[in-house]
Amino acid sequence: MAYRYQAIKIGGPFEKVLVDRPVPKLGEVLIRLHAIGLNPIDWKQLSIGIAVESWPATFGCEGAGTVEDVGPGVQGFKKGDEVFSRLDPQIPESAAFQELAIIGATSVTHKPKSLSFEEAASLTVGYRTAASAIYHALEIPLPFLKQGRTEGFTPKSILVLGGSSSVGAAAIQLLRIALPNAIILTTSSPQHHEHLKSLGANKAFDYHSPDVVQQIKAATPNGAGVEALIDPVASVLINSALLGTLTGPKSFAEVITGRTVQNIPADVKHILVVGRNVMSCPGGENLSMALGELLESGRYNVPLPVTVVGEGLEAIEGGLATLKSGVSGTKLVVRL
Repeated sequence: MAYRYQAIKIGGPFEKVLVDRPVPKLGEVLIRLHAIGLNPIDWKQLSIGIAVESWPATFGCEGAGTVEDVGPGVQGFKKGDEVFSRLDPQIPESAAFQELAIIGATSVTHKPKSLSFEEAASLTVGYRTAASAIYHALEIPLPFLKQGRTEGFTPKSILVLGGSSSVGAAAIQLLRIALPNAIILTTSSPQHHEHLKSLGANKAFDYHSPDVVQQIKAATPNGAGVEALIDPVASVLINSALLGTLTGPKSFAEVITGRTVQNIPADVKHILVVGRNVMSCPGGENLSMALGELLESGRYNVPLPVTVVGEGLEAIEGGLATLKSGVSGTKLVVRL
């Protein structure tokens, strides 16, 4: 038996219930979670009911812990291994808000010894969504991805809005690996600028500046603008003038946040980003393994500092309230 933390109805409250221990099937890994990463989709599912088919519902998209058991056909993982994983709230047994979660082995990554469980629990959603924006939406090859595409779009300049979000900070690092000579620009509050430059951004801009569009364009060759734009935080929805930073191919990858930009100019190539879409691309099944290799080699680092909002499943509810109120430059995690 193990505890699960589920919302009774839209808006809550949560209840802590005992459920049977899941048994991993072919290709599955059972993980005893020690830390759970919180993401905006979690509070949106609770408050709005996004993608919730029935109640009670269990949420949570990522976590870290130790392998409890493996199903037939699983290679590379055994009981006791320290791991982290992208989890799936669409399947109750695979959601993160519980003590034991079961997931396909291709979603699981060995945790480097240098990382805490809390740090590892903060990694997968931002990484996979950023990879989907870069590789699936913009068709920029990821050179570290085994069996991945080697040809595609190679912009000389790109803008990442919301660089201090978990997706934005992950995207900056992946872009620097994929496009070592490109100009990578980003926006955030000023207190995060130095950190984002340490991840690989050439320059960072205050998105509150009234002339931020002009500042961004001035930082590009001949002041022409950027060839591609990634928006993980609905910045363009708030300030559509940011599309004026685009030139040339004018590729705009918008991460779905619940609302999407409307009335986009006809010459802008608009692609909606969903994290899971990258898994259908060539080499997508190797994405989790690649993350482990990047971390071990030091080519990729924990994108944002982690804030532990509490211990135990009961800390989730308060953590989601904090996340809903607005968080920047840190990743919220619950320790179990």
